[in-house]
Amino acid sequence: MKKTLLLTLFLVSNLYTMMAQEDPYLWLEEVDGKKALDFVEAQNKSTLNVLMQQKDYQDIYSKSLAVINATDRIAFPTIYGNYIYNFWQDKEHIRGIWRRTTKESYASANPVWETLLDIDALSKQDNVKWVYKAAQGLYPNYDRFLVSLSKGGGDAVVVKEFDASSKKFIADGFNMPESKCNINYLDANTLIVGTDFGDGSMTTSGYPRIVKLWKRGTALSDAKTIYEGETTDVSDWGYTMRDGDKNYLLVSKGTSFFSSKAYVMVNDKLVLLDIPDDATLNTIHKNQLIITLKSNWTVGSTTYKQGSVIGANFTSLLTGTKSIQLIYEPDAYSSVNEIEHTKNYLLIDILTNVKNELYVYSYINERWSKTKINAPDLGTIAIGSTDKLSDDYYFTFQNFLTPTSLYAANAQGTTLNKVKSLSSYFDASKYKVEQFKMKSKDGEMIPYFVISAKNTILNGNNPTLLNAYGGFEISEVPFYSGVIGQAWLEKGGIFVLANIRGGGEFGPKWHQAGLKEKRQNIYNDFHGVAEDLIARKITSRQHLGIMGGSNGGLLMGVAFTQRPDLYNAVVCQVPLLDMHRFNKLLAGASWMGEYGDPDTSDWEFIKKYSPYQNITKDAKYPEVFFMTSTRDDRVHPGHARKMAAKMMDLGHKVYYYENTEGGHGGSSTNEQKAKFYALYYSYLWMKLKV
Repeated sequence: MKKTLLLTLFLVSNLYTMMAQEDPYLWLEEVDGKKALDFVEAQNKSTLNVLMQQKDYQDIYSKSLAVINATDRIAFPTIYGNYIYNFWQDKEHIRGIWRRTTKESYASANPVWETLLDIDALSKQDNVKWVYKAAQGLYPNYDRFLVSLSKGGGDAVVVKEFDASSKKFIADGFNMPESKCNINYLDANTLIVGTDFGDGSMTTSGYPRIVKLWKRGTALSDAKTIYEGETTDVSDWGYTMRDGDKNYLLVSKGTSFFSSKAYVMVNDKLVLLDIPDDATLNTIHKNQLIITLKSNWTVGSTTYKQGSVIGANFTSLLTGTKSIQLIYEPDAYSSVNEIEHTKNYLLIDILTNVKNELYVYSYINERWSKTKINAPDLGTIAIGSTDKLSDDYYFTFQNFLTPTSLYAANAQGTTLNKVKSLSSYFDASKYKVEQFKMKSKDGEMIPYFVISAKNTILNGNNPTLLNAYGGFEISEVPFYSGVIGQAWLEKGGIFVLANIRGGGEFGPKWHQAGLKEKRQNIYNDFHGVAEDLIARKITSRQHLGIMGGSNGGLLMGVAFTQRPDLYNAVVCQVPLLDMHRFNKLLAGASWMGEYGDPDTSDWEFIKKYSPYQNITKDAKYPEVFFMTSTRDDRVHPGHARKMAAKMMDLGHKVYYYENTEGGHGGSSTNEQKAKFYALYYSYLWMKLKV
């Protein structure tokens, strides 16, 4: 039996090696290889020569840039102590400024901002195209910050300690070399750090597997190891959870993208929490560990249902005793969107039939109670920032036709104050939003939104753009976009957002219905929405375009290879496409919990939809527009490069554009973003106009 298994594994391994060797486009995986970059340059030039000549290109570019650079945009807040912090980009600050103002000033019509760090000036000084990524403050004074900067926009960052009073990096402070890393303050003189410590210190997914404590004034190489994971883990990282004045050190062993084991440091020893591996730890509030369940969990005689939020007595849990209370249980049409907390309250944002409701939960006398916040309805609510030193918080509201508004509130009461709103970039009174449902191949009802002019004639001739994501439990919710309004709706287009399976719109079950061998459900849902749009005469194949990025880029690849008869335009952004090699490229191995492992028998179901392997010479495909970034260190640019090259060699016309920076987001500056919008929509109008 053992010999047979070993022989099978040997044969499978050799088969995959042979298949990789047979791929004539592997040279395009050399990110900075001369031949690969020559290919990129040639394709960029060819694409720009066509799309930048379209009659709407300059108009879309100018209007998009005006929207992105608008000085009356909302400066979204991050609360640290008595200050509101914000990162801001506009035409004067191409790479941006990190700044702050007082709470009082922020509440005024014209806040007075204090610039802390000018990224443009820093880039010029260092001769590096710095991209600001994040800053985290040192509790409780927040006078020092760990600032993360990327060279070109990738996920790998340099981390430098910054003094907010002197507005300078601290010369002898913490300074982390470039890496995909995890880093957090434990206290004023200690960091919890995971980074590339050398050979064998990273997982096969490209993330740290070793957690250390780094003391101020010592070399990084002298940091003390507190945990070592396996190379096959996705990522192992340390962090803190604060409950009032108490600060707890936790370590997460990421066994897959959706599962982990949680440890808590108690008396210098790590204690494993006895909770489900797929549960999400949200926060600790009044000694209650707040947990969101991804599967049913039976404790004693009680079963807590999938998608529920529960509170577990934290100190009891550390000793192995489970004392649990139910906080929230979803129904078939709802799910938890996000959980945050202030000093004394818990905030839970619920998604019901793809519309948000916000609740404040109190924990008094060891019992939970809730109050619904009288926020605007029929749209999307997002908790913006909470103050852990008070009960102040901010949230935003928007929908397809209502510009984003920022509200300030205090969790002790129900009074809301609209602080700021985006300008209206198009006349919303001309348009309507409808929510339809269609029956997918297996009978599941799939909802989708249609945004169209009120005077739309259902004759099948309407240029229509269908967007979806379908993966990683990410919900696609209504949003306001001045760019879509001006570049698409006002020019006569219809916009569609589909809530296909794989997302989180209806909780973990909606996501899990599209995992691994069930993934075709996601693609059937998407095809079904397209067919329903055509059946309703909203559009037709000739006038139907689709757009998606990352996992949504994979969706685009599957859509046009499985059903080329349905789509006439495809915008495929920073995509996964070669699903035979995705786990060998950059962070790809971390996503095997979503897609499966192509180096095992999982390939039998993966190969049925993998776009790169399913391209044929004889099929009649739409003229796809591929976009990626040279500096994307999450989804390898080789996916888009290879797919474009293979299709062209098989005689299929494609468009291809690769930005030289921007990371997985594709762009680093507002000008680059506006250029992308102009390219996308110029392409779509070229292909779909009546």
